[in-house]
Amino acid sequence: MNDYQVFTEKVYDKLKIDLNQYKEAQMKRRLTSLREKRGYSDFASYFHAICGDETLLNEFVDRITINVSEFYRNPKRWEVLKDSIFPILKQEKKELTIWSAACSTGEEPYSVAILLKEYFPEVNATILATDIDEKVLEKARQGVYHEQALRELPQSLKAKHFKQDGDIFSVNTDIKRRIRFKKHNLLEDSYPKDVDLIICRNVLIYFTDHAKEKIYHHFTKSLVQNGFLFVGSTEQIFSPNKYGLQLFDTFFYQKKN
Repeated sequence: MNDYQVFTEKVYDKLKIDLNQYKEAQMKRRLTSLREKRGYSDFASYFHAICGDETLLNEFVDRITINVSEFYRNPKRWEVLKDSIFPILKQEKKELTIWSAACSTGEEPYSVAILLKEYFPEVNATILATDIDEKVLEKARQGVYHEQALRELPQSLKAKHFKQDGDIFSVNTDIKRRIRFKKHNLLEDSYPKDVDLIICRNVLIYFTDHAKEKIYHHFTKSLVQNGFLFVGSTEQIFSPNKYGLQLFDTFFYQKKN
């Protein structure tokens, strides 16, 4: 067993993060770069270091998660949410459960909360936002962003739902209190039940095909009948019927018998 394989086993034993479920070439390259940057010549010494240094450990977890997000990312897809998905969901019931999985620094769940407040104020929504990385969850809870993260958000919504200080924008309290942030590992932890809409975008491209299949099956079980899964622009699901899903619109899948 080589140095990297031993490292992945030790990481799993310590953190319950299964690096074998990520595409190996990409992950190994990313972690080798980080390890060498910190001055460790092999993964054995690097593992010993992250076990004894919380800063190194947090940096390691941060590196294996892909924390790139922004408000209303791919705006045309958010139009579909507004014009098609939410009108269907609110016909079924007035209380919705929405899960932003692998939510990173929180732009996505806050975008959902803003969209609902703006266009569907009559809908009572529980918004759960989860990520494996405690550090990004803490940033998400703070709700403070540089202007770049809001570039796709209409100016009227920026003015209405944020406090601006120079190029720093803070999410208003009434939007923040609509979301519950929680740590969650897509490969290890149990999934929420009776979810109407799952948003998981630009994350699964980093997993192996086997891991993706496992996650899609879990997502389907997590959804209510006729519930929706919203994926990223590079994450088209081939043969969605294999998971009890069918294509509804570009990057949107609906749970069907």
